[in-house]
Amino acid sequence: MAIMEIMELGKTYNETKVLKNVTFSVGKNEVLAIIGPSGSGKSTLLRSLIHLEEADSGAIRIDGAYLAKDGKYVSAAAMKRITAKMGMVFQHFNLFPNLTVSENLVLAPKYVKKEAKSLTKKRAGELLKKVGLAKWADHYPAKLSGGQKQRVAIARALMMDPDIMLFDEPTSALDPELTAEVLQVMKELAKESMTMVVVTHEMDFARHVADHVIVLDQGKIIESGTANDIFENPRSERTKAFLHRSR
Repeated sequence: MAIMEIMELGKTYNETKVLKNVTFSVGKNEVLAIIGPSGSGKSTLLRSLIHLEEADSGAIRIDGAYLAKDGKYVSAAAMKRITAKMGMVFQHFNLFPNLTVSENLVLAPKYVKKEAKSLTKKRAGELLKKVGLAKWADHYPAKLSGGQKQRVAIARALMMDPDIMLFDEPTSALDPELTAEVLQVMKELAKESMTMVVVTHEMDFARHVADHVIVLDQGKIIESGTANDIFENPRSERTKAFLHRSR
């Protein structure tokens, strides 16, 4: 059963169509990888799913509830309820530099969900252990490497107990060694059946971890299928050219 359904989604910037009738669905516990050339609309698409961008047309349905329909988003109260089902990890970590790692994690549950301090602190400790950073709980972000910061960002998103995790090129700012740290955490989440939508330029991750892959080019889905379909038997010449350049 689809937990996310995107139907004919469109977005225009200054008379330039950056998303053109994008349609796909994501099953519960599925990992979807979105790949394609720079400037193809991947990040705009992902940000539209959680209302960080507003699509102009089409529909977004999350777990059976419309976030947007006919290009119009739902009320603020409904939007808050629906987007709470999703957590997002960005290219840049967006941690609060004046808060410790643990304080970064407990902030949103405390103020958004009004959770008790004892509960949030306990869960923060568990999630930091999960991403291999339990010893860094009382450190400030400036003391962390880029890979560690991104792992904190993943733990922070998980603190809100999302049904779906969205990743926008989470390793693009990292060198290869630190990239491996972050991808390992994401692989573990996939093994635990977390529903994930991942915009990535890491072809190895898309090939070996994703259940489904879509290729976006100039705002359109040019190919969609299993990882094996896309990487072993691509049909589109543009997909073949992109994969060749990405080796």
